[in-house]
Amino acid sequence: MINWSEIEQTALSRYKEGLQQTPQSHIYHAEGDVYTHTLMVCAALKQLPEYKELNEKQKHIVYMAALLHDIGKIHTSRFVDGDWHAPHHAPTGSKMARELLWKEFGYCNNQEHMQIREAICMLIRYHSFPPVAIEQKMSILKLHRVAANNLLAPDFSIRLLCLLSKADVLGRECFDKQELLDKIALFEELAKEEGCYEGCFPFPSTHTRRAFLAGRDVWKNQELYDDHQSEVILMSGLPGTGKDTWIRNNLPNIPVVSLDDIRRANKISPTDEQGTVANLAREKAKEYLRRQQTFVWNATNITTQMRESLISLFETYHARVCIIYLETAWSNLLARNSSREHIVPQAAIEEMMAKLTLPEAYEAENIEWIHV
Repeated sequence: MINWSEIEQTALSRYKEGLQQTPQSHIYHAEGDVYTHTLMVCAALKQLPEYKELNEKQKHIVYMAALLHDIGKIHTSRFVDGDWHAPHHAPTGSKMARELLWKEFGYCNNQEHMQIREAICMLIRYHSFPPVAIEQKMSILKLHRVAANNLLAPDFSIRLLCLLSKADVLGRECFDKQELLDKIALFEELAKEEGCYEGCFPFPSTHTRRAFLAGRDVWKNQELYDDHQSEVILMSGLPGTGKDTWIRNNLPNIPVVSLDDIRRANKISPTDEQGTVANLAREKAKEYLRRQQTFVWNATNITTQMRESLISLFETYHARVCIIYLETAWSNLLARNSSREHIVPQAAIEEMMAKLTLPEAYEAENIEWIHV
């Protein structure tokens, strides 16, 4: 039996009222509001034999993901053409869950907590993928991209993602329930055939992995010639996480392109138009790239879009890219920020937290998440 009062004392309680007030499609979610659906998903999950076979840590991760998987619908639901729709609710919910688990529940106090939190957030971000994957273009590429995140969050896997997705379907009232379950089963078989059901496919090298996951026309078992001419270390993380200190301690002799330094040198405020800062930084980076000089790009780089445009530039010059993502506990972050010479307003940090997406394994050849 499910103890509903116990569920309501978990992280779900923060969003209970919003979920209860968020309606769903009368066609695909005839059970009613999002809160009702969430409780049904939790109940369905606990009844699945695959769930009962998990270890306690895995149960915790997938159950937390089930509790929070649709919180993004609170902000994304819209009534369009006679029915309710919630576009992009999964990535939105993933960001909301990250902020909640980080700031309120302490899932940021050490490396393991960070990895557990991100396993939960990845399950939320991709929970809608399995039932539609087979019909999407480049489904195999996206499957491998998602599965590769096991390299960063060892408790995340396509197996757990399919389990959550199955519970999501069972915990609703809809006309196409069996069809959706069949599609998830096909997706599971595809993941097993592709060798990425339990983790990342064992590519022969990081260079091959990067080329394949970037969508280049290569065979995933192919050992590619490494044509890199330099390396760029791309920093990522919120203000106050200690990026400058980490660079000084770990890369003391490597030149740094720092957006903060460029702002100060040119007397440009962080709240001013940043086009000039970005252009100056890119020109400096191109100088290093043309000289085949390894360097550090030091900025927050908190979104996939920010990182992608930079990585595209660096790789055009045949540079290997390594992303170093740093984070710390919320209290540490605020304390470090307050002791800096140039303090970032807390409201600005919180706004950045709401946009934060950690680097995923497909984004560059080498990626590290480091708790400091």
